[in-house]
Amino acid sequence: MTTAYITHPDAKLHQTPAGHPEQVDRMAALETALGGAEFAALMRHHAPLASDVQVLRCHPETYLDRIRRAIPAAGIYQLDADTHVSNGSLNAALRGAGGACLGVDLVMRGDVRNAFVGMRPPGHHAETATPMGFCLFGTVAIAARHAMEQHGLSRVAVVDFDVHHGNGTQDLLWDESRALFVSSHQMPLWPGTGGADERGAHGNVINVPLAPGTDGATFRRVYEDIVLPQLDRFAPELVLISAGFDAHRDDPLAQLELSEQDFAWVTGALCDIAARHCDGRVVSVLEGGYDLRALSTSVAAHVAVLMEQQA
Repeated sequence: MTTAYITHPDAKLHQTPAGHPEQVDRMAALETALGGAEFAALMRHHAPLASDVQVLRCHPETYLDRIRRAIPAAGIYQLDADTHVSNGSLNAALRGAGGACLGVDLVMRGDVRNAFVGMRPPGHHAETATPMGFCLFGTVAIAARHAMEQHGLSRVAVVDFDVHHGNGTQDLLWDESRALFVSSHQMPLWPGTGGADERGAHGNVINVPLAPGTDGATFRRVYEDIVLPQLDRFAPELVLISAGFDAHRDDPLAQLELSEQDFAWVTGALCDIAARHCDGRVVSVLEGGYDLRALSTSVAAHVAVLMEQQA
C-alpha cells in the first residue's frame, strides 16, 4: 500500500493575468515539493478528464455549458473580479475533478492507501451555478458524490482547512445527508460565509471560524476539541480533504499563523480518523496556497505524512 500522486501537465495551461495569486508557478512549487528522492515511492498518475456525468452530479448542465462557452480561443476572459479562464482552463479544471474521482477509485479499490491530487485551478469556492474565488467546478464535492454514486458510500467526510471558507463545497453538499462538511477558516475574510450557525439541511455542516492571528497551538486545540470528535461520531467511510495551504503565516491573502508542522499535524490527525473508521482511505485535493515557498514546503510536509500511513 502506498500513496498516489495525481496530476497532469494541463494544470499549467490554465492562464491567469500577470500578478494573479493563482498562477502557473504554483505547479512548479509542487514539482519542487515532490521531486526529491524521499517521494520516489509515490504512485504517480495522470489525472483524467472528468466526465459530464461526474460534473453534473454537482452542477447543472446549463452551468457546464456556460463555462464551455466562456473559454476563449486566445487570451484571458474574466468571469468575475477574481476568476479568469484561458484556452486551457476547461481541461485543467476537468482534470482536477477527474483526478479527484480517480483518487476515490484508487483508494476504494485498495490500490493505494491514500491519494493527493495536485491540480489547479482550485475548486472549493465554485457554487452550484456560480464560478468564483478562482474556481470553476466543485472538485472535492464532485469526488464526494462520485464516492456515493459509484461506490455506494453513505458517510463521506469532507474536511477543508483552507484559510478561506469552502462556500462552494458547502453549497453543493448542503442538502446531502450522506456527507459531513467541516470547514475551518479565518473570519472575517472573503467570501464572508462560514458562520458557526450555518449547519446544513441535515446538520451536516460544521463551520469553525478562526480569528485573524490564530496560531498553530490554537488551531490544533480547535481541531482536538471540535472537529476530530465530530468526525469520530460520524464514522466516515472515506475522508476527503480540501488541502489549502494559505493559512500559512507567509501567505499574502490572509492572516493566520500556521506552519508546515501544523499542516503535518492536521494531516496525521485526519489520517488517524480514517484509520479508525475506513481502513485509512483518504483523498486530499489541493486548494489554495499562494506564497510559493510556503506552498512547496507545506505540500511536502502534507504528502510525507500521507506516505507514512501503513495498512
